[in-house]
Amino acid sequence: MKIILSHPTGNSNVRSIANKLVEHNNLFRFYTSIAIFPDSYWIRLSNFSLFKELKRRTFNSNLKNYINTSPNNEIFRIICSKLGIKFFTAHEVGIFSIDKVYHNLDNKVANSLKNAKKNRITAVYAYEDGALETFKKAKELGLLCIYDLPIAYWETGRKLMQEEALRMPAWAITLGGGILDSEAKLERKRKELELADVVVGPGSFVINSLPDWSSNKIKIISPFGSPKNNLEKELIFKNNDKPLRVLFVGSMGQRKGLGDLFEAFNKLKEVPVELVVLGSLLAPIEFYNSHLANFTYEQGRSNEEVLKLMRTCDVFCLPSIVEGRALVMQEAMSQGLPIIITPNTGGEDLVIEGETGFLIPIRSPDIIAEKIKWFVENRQEVIIMGEKAAKHAQKYTWDNYSETIIEQLKFILK
Repeated sequence: MKIILSHPTGNSNVRSIANKLVEHNNLFRFYTSIAIFPDSYWIRLSNFSLFKELKRRTFNSNLKNYINTSPNNEIFRIICSKLGIKFFTAHEVGIFSIDKVYHNLDNKVANSLKNAKKNRITAVYAYEDGALETFKKAKELGLLCIYDLPIAYWETGRKLMQEEALRMPAWAITLGGGILDSEAKLERKRKELELADVVVGPGSFVINSLPDWSSNKIKIISPFGSPKNNLEKELIFKNNDKPLRVLFVGSMGQRKGLGDLFEAFNKLKEVPVELVVLGSLLAPIEFYNSHLANFTYEQGRSNEEVLKLMRTCDVFCLPSIVEGRALVMQEAMSQGLPIIITPNTGGEDLVIEGETGFLIPIRSPDIIAEKIKWFVENRQEVIIMGEKAAKHAQKYTWDNYSETIIEQLKFILK
């Protein structure tokens, strides 16, 4: 089994797959935009504030001989984003938009397949929005097309987002691509799924979101991994005398249920509780302040610093309307935070009800407020549940995530 893998940014789940393919001697090539190694000149460039994001593109040295990069478009996208030049990064149409970065890499991978038979390639592994041309060419050559869908299929997501725009019109400006994608982009997504032989998803919410006409696709479910922890001492010394600190991490929009969380906090005005929000603004800060007068806003930072902030909080809440499987849930649990989440986060299996947290319906500010108040009134349980959450999170590893996928692909390709 020899696989060509492609993804522009190489997120944690992508890295895990790439590393496991190398371990099994199944990776032929990994195409991405930027790859940094310890001895790379990119490391020096990433020390400048404008290019700090590049440090997130650091890969294990064992991938060095397998990676093929296309950095130019992504570098310009990062620069324009940091400088606030929105014209060049505009959704879908900007010449340095994330869509263009995905499409350019997709075209490059498709062109590389002309030597697939000579190189004994058996499959291509690509991700939503970056798979169409690769899959078209792969089909001509009789290669297996593996489609990784990290978030709910667009039809499900769009329906839920349109409902949110009607339910909470003031928050519609924060819904972004969920309701703004062009028909051309949506048709591209449909064709990608149509050409796929195998669909990989991080949980049942994603797989169950697929349309009925795709029932013939082979489905693989494998949950993401959690960070390792060593929290025994920090969990013991949580301060119960201060207001309960509830943490939200993610893009600050109603797709992740932030409007519902704000509404819940407006019902808790007499309760000693503090909301900490870390994420990217999808509207001016004044917009959020108009919906909740008092909350602590934290800007984005390195993953290490995010984990550090998590350890200063007590409970994690993510009442998402549409997700794939938000990694941040397991990160919060790994740092000793019990969770309040919806099934649509893709993390239903993370909740042992009343032990690691609470599973709540989407669109339920009253229930969010009720659960937060319960934590306020049962502060000692916060520590106990946090310890259980941390232990439960450690059952999910990146090694298991990628091993499950690779072993099932080997079975399919027998």
